[in-house]
Order: sequence, then C-alpha cells, then structure tokens
Amino acid sequence: MNRNRQIILAIFVLALAALACNAVAGGGGGGTDDPTGPTFTPSPRVIFSDDFSSSQWGIGTDADSSVEYANNALRMIVYTTNYFVWSTPNDQDYQNTHMEVTVSNSGTDSTTAFGIMCNQQPTTSNFYYVAMTPAGEYAIAKAVEGQEDLFLTNNDQWASSDLIATDASSYKVGMDCGNGAITLYVDGQEIASVADASYVDGGVALFTWSGEDATTTDVSFDDFLMTELP
Repeated sequence: MNRNRQIILAIFVLALAALACNAVAGGGGGGTDDPTGPTFTPSPRVIFSDDFSSSQWGIGTDADSSVEYANNALRMIVYTTNYFVWSTPNDQDYQNTHMEVTVSNSGTDSTTAFGIMCNQQPTTSNFYYVAMTPAGEYAIAKAVEGQEDLFLTNNDQWASSDLIATDASSYKVGMDCGNGAITLYVDGQEIASVADASYVDGGVALFTWSGEDATTTDVSFDDFLMTELP
C-alpha cells in the first residue's frame, strides 16, 4: 500500500470514529440531544434481614405455646385457645419501615391469625400490628396497655378481602409502619391502610394468635426483610 492510500484510510477511520461519538452523544435517532435521559430509582435501604438459618429471635416453650427454630424457620405452635404469642429479633428501636415475611400455615383452623408487630414500646405493651387469617380476614390494630386492642379498620372489627387467598399453604405478609400510616400487604397486594401516629418508633416482632375454638395452631415464619420507607 502506498502512502497516499494509507492517508486516505486513516482519514476514513477517523471519520467513522467521529460519527460514532456523535451517535452516542446524540442518542441516535437523528442525532438530537436528550437532556433528560433515563431516570434511576435506587432500591430501598435494607435495615435488617433474616433467613432463619441461625438463632436471633426469641424462643421458648411452655404449657401455652412453643416458639422454636425448625427447618430453617421460626415455628410457633399455640396450645391454648385465643392465645397471642410473639417473638422479637433484638431490642432495637426502628422507625419508618417496610417489613415482609413468608408465613407457612400447617394448622387446620381458619381463624388462626398471624402477622407483624411494629413500634413496640420498651416499657409498655403498646404497639401496632397487622394480622390476617387463612379465611381471608384481616385487621390493623393498636395495642394500648390496660385496654382492649383498638382495631383501626372496619369499625373496630375484623374485615375480609377477596385479595387474600383462602387456605393457602403460605402467604407473604407485608407491613408499612411509619410516616403516620400503617399498611397491610398480602402476597404483594395492598389490603388496607390507616392513619395513626401514636407511636413513632419501637421494636418489631412476629406473632401468632390462636382462635377461640382452635384445635391446631402451627405457623412458621421465613425470609424476613425490613427496608427503609422513602
């Protein structure tokens, strides 16, 4: 190849490189600039997570209930009717959180309730909780020491939702707790939300609640995740 042809080839390569740069800068499609560009939404910050492969949550067994680790899950068996048992992962206070956990129901009672507690106060029995049953009922409630629990949904009663599958083998229960509201999710769908700001921070827990005519209450929790609300 002679020198003139080498110069021509070099100029051609430089021209292609310039065209490529212009295409990238202009975004293609006619070379017009797009000053906005794609938007990026960061993932929520993970505050705490647990797959229950190691012991972190409180455990114990007595005549009324058993809370123990079994098959890489936290298993709660309740032997007494209309009995409420819960377990906490630590003594830390949290604020403005979204939580979710997978719940497997091995019992036979449609009135067995299970769910998540938040903003549990350190020196009192005050907290919020969301609950659901395999029959498709749910509640968002506030516990106040020395008083009956106040259900914040459906005129202080349990409500029902067609969005909750009945008698499923497992559910993903979620809860928003903060920014002045408490929200219940089941299997990724929002079931109900209420406004209340009585407790702004506190501890978290998982719970099981046997029915008034319970025969077998056997619930396991797995894959707990807590993230920060926006």
